[in-house]
Amino acid sequence: MFTVTILAAPERANLAAPLVEELRKDWDGGHVLWLNPGIAAEFPVEAVPADFWKAWEILQQKGFDLAIQPTLGRRKAVLLADMDSTMIQQECIDELADFAGVGARVAAITASAMNGELNFHEALTARVSLLAGLSESAIGEVLDSRITLAAGGKELVATMRAEGAYTALVSGGFTVFTGPVAAALGFDEHRANELLADQGVLLGTVGLPILGREAKIEALEQITAARGLTPADAIAVGDGANDLGMLKLAGTGVALHAKPVVAAEVDLRINHGDLTALLYLQGYAAEEFAK
Repeated sequence: MFTVTILAAPERANLAAPLVEELRKDWDGGHVLWLNPGIAAEFPVEAVPADFWKAWEILQQKGFDLAIQPTLGRRKAVLLADMDSTMIQQECIDELADFAGVGARVAAITASAMNGELNFHEALTARVSLLAGLSESAIGEVLDSRITLAAGGKELVATMRAEGAYTALVSGGFTVFTGPVAAALGFDEHRANELLADQGVLLGTVGLPILGREAKIEALEQITAARGLTPADAIAVGDGANDLGMLKLAGTGVALHAKPVVAAEVDLRINHGDLTALLYLQGYAAEEFAK
């Protein structure tokens, strides 16, 4: 048995019953369950419809997300989340670079790395080197004035924790950012790279080993194993090429507003909804969300 989920952007809340009912009839689906009127609905089907991806394309053009996944075991016991452009709306290193006057150069490297065009380790080293000499005080300024939490993040983390899940923020960024962001969102733990400094000035180097694609996979394996679970018991979310490993290994891997190279390899893609989509994908109704 499979579950089909149809999602609208929460700010539009324009998912109408006729659209959902038409799809259900076309695929001979079961009873429609509205998880949130105007925003999220689901229904069961016996098998993946042959024209699923054709329907996905049509709904994408109309501004809706469409997903299908096995019904059994949808609710996960672990959440692993990327930070930059996933749990927050910015790329922290790009914002720091703007303070250092090298914003355009760093942003270009970031874009190439997230699209999988550059080796993550080399790209991070190159970007951080351009920050040498920047005052550590810039970190606090960026956090206070430029970093904004992504919509739905607090609800996602709070609801999963309320249901007994373990939550981890795993980033290729820096602990000086993941610490405050993890605290603001309520994550159980955070992992990231160490941005090295001396006497209040950034050195332009990163502590080794660098946490990249493989380290995110290791984090998923370690965190689940420590709880007597497997990666199949986890839901992971990210947007960049360095997230692909954990997205493919997790029981549920979600590409959220992802780069094309990532979306092309992940079946669960959220391009219109926010982070609450991860709750709807697990079958949570809006009234179950933790406040």
